[in-house]
Amino acid sequence: MTTARAAKDGRIAVRASKEQRDLIALASVEAKTTVSNFVLTATLARAQDVLAERRAFTLPPEQWDAFLALLDQPPADRPRLRRLLAETSILDA
Repeated sequence: MTTARAAKDGRIAVRASKEQRDLIALASVEAKTTVSNFVLTATLARAQDVLAERRAFTLPPEQWDAFLALLDQPPADRPRLRRLLAETSILDA
């Protein structure tokens, strides 16, 4: 991630009600930071959480072993998929 001192060359704009803006402003005061920094920090933390949920998962040992066994199996033969992938795509033209 970039540091707080990194040059900022983009802008993110969001619409919010007065109540939402007031709540965010109050929270930023309590956090002793600017509204912009508060929103950016909270948004980055949430983005990392969302992406982490899609990148990593845990399983109990017996399920992990079963999962690995499935990954080790050869792929199933899918003749229709093989034909589709062998056809010339309109993107190849």
